[in-house]
Amino acid sequence: MQTLLAVSALTFGIQAFVTLLVIMDPPGVTPVFLALVGNRSHDERIRLAWQAAGVSLLVIVPFALFGQVILNYLHVSLFALQGSGGFLLLLVALELLTGKDGEGANSQTPTNVALVPLGTPLLAGPGAIVTTMVYVQYADSPAKKGMLGLAIILVHVVIALTLMFSTKILAVIKESGVTLLARVAGLLLAAIAVEMIVASIKGFFHLA
Repeated sequence: MQTLLAVSALTFGIQAFVTLLVIMDPPGVTPVFLALVGNRSHDERIRLAWQAAGVSLLVIVPFALFGQVILNYLHVSLFALQGSGGFLLLLVALELLTGKDGEGANSQTPTNVALVPLGTPLLAGPGAIVTTMVYVQYADSPAKKGMLGLAIILVHVVIALTLMFSTKILAVIKESGVTLLARVAGLLLAAIAVEMIVASIKGFFHLA
């Protein structure tokens, strides 16, 4: 990461954009998104796609500006944040695997999946937060800070567009396909959750 100090502002911004895009992984989030919004109307799916990206942005920006201060004030380590995110994702994964999509039978208001788990911790997870905080530390000029800000915004625009256009798949796979997708997405999400929890335990206890 030391090479980031020597690159131009444009290169710095491009590297930040690519790194965040890879970590936040819009194609990887897509199956989970489709499984969670499969029974919503078309307009609501579009709204949730942009809302999920917006929530992620609203989580990332404060951590970019005050991340270490927030964690220090709360006496919370990044490993603890990673572990809590893993457990939260595991709960959502179990709901998908058991056929519960977050809209309880007695609930009159559908759960806003754009907030949890899509916006956070799936998109704005520990990996994205830590990466953003690292890039902020290496943004040693106003130009680099501006390019980093632009990179963060562009990443979330790409995420929103990816999720929005992915909803066209639902018209093809129909209801039975959505059910199958929910089970597959639940399995993938459970694997991601376990990986986050294991990494958190290793980091917390300084294990190899």
